[in-house]
Amino acid sequence: VQLQASGGGLVQAGDSLRLSCAASGLAARSFYMGWFRQTPGKEREFVAAISTSSLRTAYGDSVKGRFTISRDNAESAAYLQMNRLKPDDTAVYYCAADRPSGAEPSSAAADYDYWGRGTLVTVSS
Repeated sequence: VQLQASGGGLVQAGDSLRLSCAASGLAARSFYMGWFRQTPGKEREFVAAISTSSLRTAYGDSVKGRFTISRDNAESAAYLQMNRLKPDDTAVYYCAADRPSGAEPSSAAADYDYWGRGTLVTVSS
């Protein structure tokens, strides 16, 4: 099982960025997909999650209204569109896959079964 996040980079405050997560080795369409982020010395923070059918999404409070999660089951991929980026969004972003055990995508990192290597997003002021 491999999850590969990509699309990070250095941008200025107010800019947009789109992260991608490519899944292989698992039936990605059967998993909830999530994005988390982490900065040094802090716990991993929930960013967004999406159900298998894309009908249900969840967002962390700090990104609501600015970030949008989506997925393409045919491509075994998930995406995170990040708009109006702020310096506080600077972090390593990780994608993760959760074998569904509830009706709603989880915001708890511990619920996720598979994790990819992160991609660094740096937002300058």
